[in-house]
Amino acid sequence: MKGRFGSRQRIAHALDAIEEIEQYLENQLLSDFLDNSMMRFACIKQLEIVGEACNHVHSVTMDEFQMSSGVRLSAYETY
Repeated sequence: MKGRFGSRQRIAHALDAIEEIEQYLENQLLSDFLDNSMMRFACIKQLEIVGEACNHVHSVTMDEFQMSSGVRLSAYETY
């Protein structure tokens, strides 16, 4: 499964998951979120997708992103 998707597809999966979270939380109060276990677990699952997708982005892609954007990816730097 590791080699099944390229870095672009993995980044797209991460962005899709982030958009899902944004849709879940749109017009929701923090109290609504905290009271709704289904919403919390749905958000957690999407965060897992983001993490898994980003963990498998090729290191060259990460290096290129950091150089072009000036953003340091601290989680990436720990590996």
